[in-house]
Amino acid sequence: MKVLVTGVTGQLGHDCVKELERRGIEARGVASRDFSLTDYAAAKAYIEAYRPDVIMHCAAYTAVDKAEDEPELCEAVNAGGTRNLAMIARDIDAKMIYISTDYVFPGDGESSYEPSAAKAPQNVYGLSKLHGEEAVQELLDKYFIVRISWVFGINGKNFIRTMLKLSEKHDALNVVDDQIGSPTYTHDLAVLLADMAQSDKYGVYHATNEGICSWAELAAETFRQAGRNVTVTPVPSSAYPTKAVRPKNSRLSKQCLEDAGFRRLPSWQDAVKRYLLELNTKAD
Repeated sequence: MKVLVTGVTGQLGHDCVKELERRGIEARGVASRDFSLTDYAAAKAYIEAYRPDVIMHCAAYTAVDKAEDEPELCEAVNAGGTRNLAMIARDIDAKMIYISTDYVFPGDGESSYEPSAAKAPQNVYGLSKLHGEEAVQELLDKYFIVRISWVFGINGKNFIRTMLKLSEKHDALNVVDDQIGSPTYTHDLAVLLADMAQSDKYGVYHATNEGICSWAELAAETFRQAGRNVTVTPVPSSAYPTKAVRPKNSRLSKQCLEDAGFRRLPSWQDAVKRYLLELNTKAD
């Protein structure tokens, strides 16, 4: 089996290639230097020359606030680029794994969203990712759509890294506590995506680490495990207004994983513990 992984320079793409190679599966990670997602002819020529059995699409335009100022570019990459890959996957009869987001939902209420729940993105980024989902479902039968949230991994910037950096200069931080969801450790997600690539249990899934928390709780747990003496003061989202609306409720039901025979990801606290160890190992 051969797998093409887009977004190899990002957190998830990096870990997916590592996990596939660990299993002895041929994996080729690609980035914008190899071809542009928005250039159908270039993407088609590259991918058809490689002829993967699976296209694992981890690349995306992810600058959520900036997207509000450049919606056309965000849509072109996340919706148009995904449509291009889906058309190519159809032509070469490849499976496709498309990484989506909790932002496709309205982000209200306090219950966990099922995969089939009504979609109502509240920002440009979420809408573009939903359009990507729709393109995949329209064009393909052999697909996995995997919605994730609050991503962190070794190969890039993320909330945990930001908190650790801030803790070097501050012993007290205000952190939002009215946005509730689940972190997703890319190391754990990569294991699940590799399992999916080796299966034919197609469909729409949610995949985050188990358990829920607020950003303030995630920060506090990070400092506790890292041995940083930092006081976290919970504050409302209104204390840190952003250009793009953030969902208050990012809870995603993962029963779909169990129903299909996939293993749920470990708890988010355990994921933080292993991530901090990974960061320390890299620093050494």
